[in-house]
Amino acid sequence: MTIRFDKLGVVIAAIVAYAALAAPFATFRANRIVPGQARSILEALPPALGMLLLAIVIAAAIVALLRTPLVLRLAASVVALIALTILLGVAGTFLTPDGNTFARVAPASGFWLLVFAFTLLLADVLTRLNLSPLARIGVLAIATLAIGALLVSGLWDGLSILKEYASRADSFWAEASKHVTLALGSLAGAVIVGIPLGILCHRVEKLSAGVLNVLNIIQTIPSIALFGLLIAPLGWVALHVPGAAAIGIRGIGTAPAFVALFLYSLLPVVANTVVGLAGVPRAANDAARGMGMTDRQRLLDVEFPLAFPVILTGIRIVLVQNIGLATIAALIGGGGFGVFVFQGVGQTAMDLVLLGALPTVALAFAAAIILDAVIEMTATKRRVETA
Repeated sequence: MTIRFDKLGVVIAAIVAYAALAAPFATFRANRIVPGQARSILEALPPALGMLLLAIVIAAAIVALLRTPLVLRLAASVVALIALTILLGVAGTFLTPDGNTFARVAPASGFWLLVFAFTLLLADVLTRLNLSPLARIGVLAIATLAIGALLVSGLWDGLSILKEYASRADSFWAEASKHVTLALGSLAGAVIVGIPLGILCHRVEKLSAGVLNVLNIIQTIPSIALFGLLIAPLGWVALHVPGAAAIGIRGIGTAPAFVALFLYSLLPVVANTVVGLAGVPRAANDAARGMGMTDRQRLLDVEFPLAFPVILTGIRIVLVQNIGLATIAALIGGGGFGVFVFQGVGQTAMDLVLLGALPTVALAFAAAIILDAVIEMTATKRRVETA
């Protein structure tokens, strides 16, 4: 009998072997600033649970290494991820001395590598299963509920990132609101301006090259530099335009961050609108003209619906991009999750950095999955309607 190995499984097994046997699972610190002391899986957990976790991750790695059925690979990845998340919380309680409020326990490189390896295995299985768009959204919803239940249960309360959150809960949700407002608000502005501008560029070819070149130049300006360039003009507007300061326009803060994100958002929206409209089959336009449709009717009833999946792809790019770029807004007082990232960098407190970085990554990941599903459903619907 020949043993057959899975190519991706070989990589996953190698990562798991290093992470479980050589890399630290958790880090213990006497307080939030002093250097940490690495703890392996067997040192970070009670002996029985440490051996159980090792057995689970090794068994899951073997399943990944061999060419096993997809259902078994799915079960192995899910069980391994659940065991890792639950037992990390146990490690936080186990390593923290009773009554000690200053000690900090944080996940170390071994934990993150194990999570990466089994998330990679899970993503590979879900890709091979070729789930429908609604099923992918369902998987995202289940994962979100599971993480929410874990956080609400208090199992992770002994971890340093949750201790950082506990001392900043009010400001966390305030900055979360600012972050989402910046990302979605700038996206809405770009859609309102960019789609009509893209339609105009499609109709007037001489205008298209100039507009897209200008937007390309804006896209190449580093975010920090663009924020800085906007400080002077917006500061002038705040001083000289009546009522501007009253509605929040000033040289630093939310206004320059919003304008910068809006400017960055225009290129994907405009370019995808032009490409989408250009890709409308000529036969569809000819048929619409033959039916006596006006230019406006052809645009709204024929061209725009057919181009919508491509336009939606540009909107997806913008949303994911803006969720990440909104982090930089904290440097000019714009708020958002970047506040915790830069505070953590300044205080050399990695857990504070994670308090800002992890929600940002989670939001971008969720937005990408949801919009990818919507794009696929929209494209499928258009193909059915035109068949």
